[in-house]
Amino acid sequence: MTELVYEQPLNEKIRGYLRLEHLDNQLRDNLNQDHQQRGFYPLFSLCELLERCDYRSDVLKDIERTLPILPVAEAKAQDSAEPLDLDALRSSLLQAREILQKTTRIGADLKQDRFLSALRQRFAMPGACCNFDLPQLHFWLAKPWEERQQHYREWTSQFTPLLTPISLLLQLTRSRSQFTPAIAQAGFFQGDSQQALSLVRVKINAAHGCYPTISGHKNRYAIHFAQFDRQRHADKAIDFLLATCA
Repeated sequence: MTELVYEQPLNEKIRGYLRLEHLDNQLRDNLNQDHQQRGFYPLFSLCELLERCDYRSDVLKDIERTLPILPVAEAKAQDSAEPLDLDALRSSLLQAREILQKTTRIGADLKQDRFLSALRQRFAMPGACCNFDLPQLHFWLAKPWEERQQHYREWTSQFTPLLTPISLLLQLTRSRSQFTPAIAQAGFFQGDSQQALSLVRVKINAAHGCYPTISGHKNRYAIHFAQFDRQRHADKAIDFLLATCA
């Protein structure tokens, strides 16, 4: 069976970045294939998150902190399973910073779109996307996929200035630590770190029939493995791979 990677953020900033990355992946998937109305859910979720939090300032600060330490980061990532291309990463971050500095309100134009505004109000209601609720959606879905894809591309491009640097920063974070073997005795593993951690990553073969639940803070973390079939704590030794990212 396949190896699965589970990630646990250890601070609120990385938690937010991972949520945005998850929605970004959904946007890309819906852009490449016709999933009908399903593509609106990540779109509206992004609108909701960006209205609540000012990620733009956090990302710009992280870029400024990251650029001077890229040589050190590359040295640490040389043996990583996700090696860095320092020149490409620096160039991408500089370009992303320039674009983000010029962009003041991420996704603001979508709030002015009457079609999207009508849909967004209804999508929060269970089962409220029937054609008698949203005839305009029923009409739009009847358009050729190429035309709808272009609309979707224009909508999702509103978030690119923010999502692109977040993807680069998370790539750098993951590259700072490589996976090493670990054993959870009786399904439990605990670790600590002298330096502040931002992300714990667990890779485990699905053949084990269990999944990890991870908790912790910047200097300490705990991993409990639970059996999927029984939905209870595993009581056997579990071999897995662990990466802790600063």
